[in-house]
Amino acid sequence: MIRINLLKPEVKEVREVVTAGLPKPPKERKKANIGTIIFLLLLVSLAGYYFYQNWEMQKEKQLIAQAQQEKNQLQYVVAKLDEVKLQKAQLEMKINLIKQLKSNQDIAVKIMDELNKRIPDYVWLKEASYDGNILKIKGQALSNNLIADFITNLERSETFGLVNLIESTQKTQGSTVYLEFSLNVPVKKPQIVQPPAQKTAAPQPQRRRMP
Repeated sequence: MIRINLLKPEVKEVREVVTAGLPKPPKERKKANIGTIIFLLLLVSLAGYYFYQNWEMQKEKQLIAQAQQEKNQLQYVVAKLDEVKLQKAQLEMKINLIKQLKSNQDIAVKIMDELNKRIPDYVWLKEASYDGNILKIKGQALSNNLIADFITNLERSETFGLVNLIESTQKTQGSTVYLEFSLNVPVKKPQIVQPPAQKTAAPQPQRRRMP
């Protein structure tokens, strides 16, 4: 008679159920611990990098503040230097003006005298400037004929050359109609006459006296 053991599969199922409730093997625990350590290391690295960047930013801010403070200290010196340069330029301009007025003092007096002599009636001068070569005149007149007379009078003077009419514009003020004009007048510089050289008399031969 053949016997069949029917209890063996039941024992296998029981073993499988029992092994399912047992704790995990040691390899799985090691894997979990390594992952936690890596995460902690990454977290510590990020925190260190953050604090390092914050320290660098604070250092840069300190350097910028120090540079700004030095700039503010030097700003006063730069302002003083600019003030000295401006004063020097103004002083040089005044010195040059004094030299120019001194050198042109005689000719300026002569120019004003000639203008007073040559200006016709109903012609008014608004501005006159002299740069050492050209006399620039701005004025007003009641007609073009008066401007032409003024130009002719100036050219008849030995002090002035050929007059150049720059512009002549008609203006109206109320019921009065007049002309505004500007002239460029060359000024003849006076020639310095050198005194004639004195002729030295030739030495005469001495006459011998008879004994």
